[in-house]
Amino acid sequence: MALKIGELAERGGVNLQTIRYYEREKLLPEPPRLASGYRMFPESTVRRVHFIKRAQDLGFTLAEIKELLSLRIDLTRDRADVRALAEAKIPDIEEKIRTLTQMKQVLTDLTERCSGCGPSSECPILDSIDAEGA
Repeated sequence: MALKIGELAERGGVNLQTIRYYEREKLLPEPPRLASGYRMFPESTVRRVHFIKRAQDLGFTLAEIKELLSLRIDLTRDRADVRALAEAKIPDIEEKIRTLTQMKQVLTDLTERCSGCGPSSECPILDSIDAEGA
């Protein structure tokens, strides 16, 4: 069963603009068109959209997702190639965790300095965000 772009977006759990973006980025193959001009996506495209979203959720960039997609279809490639891509993401994720931990600590410190009472123009949180070189 072929799907129009809106049906694909709904079934894929994304919005219409996301499907168009994936098309522009060549993450989705160009679908055939009806005489009316409507693009008709094969049912398998829903699975591909889910794959892309799950890979993004794991921190893969669109370029890396293209590589993962190519690994799925290239029968000459090995699992080791997939593993290498996944292993390369781990340091990126660890760095993001360090950054988020630091952000959390700064915000925790700032919220402890703010009583929550008084005019917002004198708020130490806003003052800290506004401070040069902070």
